[in-house]
Formats: sequence, C-alpha cells, structure tokens
Amino acid sequence: MSSATSSPDGDLLAGVRVLDLSTVGPAARATRVLGDYGASVVKVGPVPSVGTQPITPPYFAYSGHRGMARVEIDLKSESGREAFLALVRDADVVVESFRPGVLDRMGLGYERLREENEGIVLCSTSGYGQDGPSSQRAGHDVNYLAAGGFLATSEPRGDGGPPLPGATIADAAAGGLHAALAVTAALVGRASTGRGCHLDVSIADGVLWLMSLAIDEHLALGTSPGPGHDLLTGRFACYQTYEASDGGWLAVGAIEHKFWANLCRLLELDRWIDHQMQPDLQDEIKADVAAAFATDTRDGWAARLADADTCVAPVLAVAELSSSPNLEARDLVIEAHHPTHGTFLQLAPVLAGQHRPAAPVSSPDLTITATDDLLGRAGVSAETVASWRREGVIA
Repeated sequence: MSSATSSPDGDLLAGVRVLDLSTVGPAARATRVLGDYGASVVKVGPVPSVGTQPITPPYFAYSGHRGMARVEIDLKSESGREAFLALVRDADVVVESFRPGVLDRMGLGYERLREENEGIVLCSTSGYGQDGPSSQRAGHDVNYLAAGGFLATSEPRGDGGPPLPGATIADAAAGGLHAALAVTAALVGRASTGRGCHLDVSIADGVLWLMSLAIDEHLALGTSPGPGHDLLTGRFACYQTYEASDGGWLAVGAIEHKFWANLCRLLELDRWIDHQMQPDLQDEIKADVAAAFATDTRDGWAARLADADTCVAPVLAVAELSSSPNLEARDLVIEAHHPTHGTFLQLAPVLAGQHRPAAPVSSPDLTITATDDLLGRAGVSAETVASWRREGVIA
C-alpha cells in the first residue's frame, strides 16, 4: 500500500450484520460498500423453484461478492418468513429493493421487523421512493438520469439527443452510495437512541442531489441550465475535451486562471491568457485550442501537460486502466479466487477508510448457500432447520 495512505487499525463497520434481499442494482451497490467497510453481508435469495433459477450476476460482478455469504429462503411461505425473521433478530440492517409495498404485503415490513429487533435499520431502495405518483413505476439507471435532469444537461450526441452515460451513475452514486451513507448515518443515530429506522432511498431523489448546483440555480434565478449554459457544461474553452492527432482525446479542466495561463503558454496560445472567461471569444479560443491539440498525440500531450499544473488528463479506455501507474502505486487492484473460475483480478476496496486485504480474497460460489449454518448461529434448532428444508422453504 502507498506509504502516503493511512489505514484504519481495523474494518470500520466490523460487527455490523447486513441482510441483503437484492441481486443487482443500487441495493447491491450499497451492500458492496458496506461490506468493504467491514460489515458482514448475507445475500438472501429465493429458493429455486421447478423450471426457474434466481438471478445470479456474473462471478466477477459486484467485486465477486467478496466476503459475502448466501442463504436461500422462500419468503412467500409462513415457515420461510419465520426463517428470515430469525436472521433479522441478530442483524443490524436489512436492505431491499422490491417495489414499494411488497415487503409489507409479505408480512415483513418495517413494523414487523421492529417487533423482532427494535434496533433494525431497514433500507428500502426504489426508483422513485416509497410514496408519490411515480412510486410504482419501473425503471433503470437511464430513466432516473432522465427524470432528474442529468441527461438534459449533458452534451448532446450528433443527432441532438442526450447521450448514454458510460457508467451507471444513478445506480452507483444516486442509489448505492446514497443508501450506504443513509445506513451508516442511521447506525450512528441508533448508537444514541437504541432505535432503528426505515430509510426511503429514492434513486431519482439521489439524482436531484447530484444535479443540485443546476437545480438550485434554476430555483433561485429562474434560469434553464443545459449544455453550454455555464463553465461546467461546455460554455468555455478551459473546460472541454479535445481530440489529439492520433484520434485520442484529452480532458481539460483548467478552471482556475493560473492553470489556464500555464496551459496557454504550453500550447503557445499566450494571447488568450487574459480572455479565459470572455463569452464572445469562446468559439475562437476553442478553435485555436483544438488546432493546437491536433498537432500531437494524446500520450504526447499528456506527457507534456499532466504534471505541468494545467489540469489536463488523457481520456483512458477501461482496458488501459490496468496498466495505469496510479493503480499500481496505490494498490487499487487485487487478486481474487473463485472456486470454479479460478484466480482473477478485480478492483480493490478503493473508498477512503476501507481496508485493502493483502492476500488474495475469496470470491464465493453463490450457488452454494450457508443457510443451515447461519440459521443455527441465529438460534434455530437443527430439527427446525431440517423441517424447513424438507418443506422446501430454505435451500
């Protein structure tokens, strides 16, 4: 690990027990974050029925579910609900991503969970929240980015339509990180009150927070932020992307005047140093900057500019990241081992305060469950577990 990195003495969420009823999406992102802070995460999936199988992400997805275990329970049956509630009694957090109202109809809503565990934190992630006119709508990442204004403020593609983002921003940030932050805040609050709570994590609401600079400007001034509206949406030459001679691209974020001045000097465009924010000259400045970047390759410019206080970075493809010196220096890639697929590389826990394991991590085979063991630890007798297994309500 980098000598400049100060790590906590132990996992910050060690001892926190999380039951995750999700398979993919924002909720799975949230429990990945919690797990990488040291929480013990148990994935709770349905029992396979005749002719059907539960959704199982690829073995490498969600960091290979490293450090997690899996149980399979039929929550539609009375015995299955009893099995789940047995696990709830010993848990701190339940994360779910059903449509609003589904958990209540199962008889496993927050009030029922609280009867078993006063301190339980139930985190419900949904597209548009637990109430309101959109609460029952289906959706995915691009829908939430559309509903929250993100797509409308992004630079349009060639046909004028909004672009598809290169990452699931709503799932990861507006949903996953949103939920993980809410859960940790609830756990801090519970330390004082002893009581849990029900968290209503709306992904669309999270997108509004991501868009808060633009939304607050509109609410205060009545403006209509969009592409080319301001500094961050392409109005000025100092915050743009430019193509190099080899077809590669460079991202320029020279907002502060000193960085812009450094860039202009190195591009031999000194005449534009004092006109950085002059609106009527931006087309001319952009054309000159584009012409300058077109005289050398992406990596050529990166070598000259990246360490010269210009706020210039090469636009890297995902396939290029594994050879990035920064990833190696900061130990951002680790080995994992899957019992079927063998050893492979994956992104390490990278968020501040997360412990990075020194040895290869174990990526579990999610077709193998720990149901009997975990129910036993929760105090359920072996006879009852065997009975539930015969009924087919656990697997």
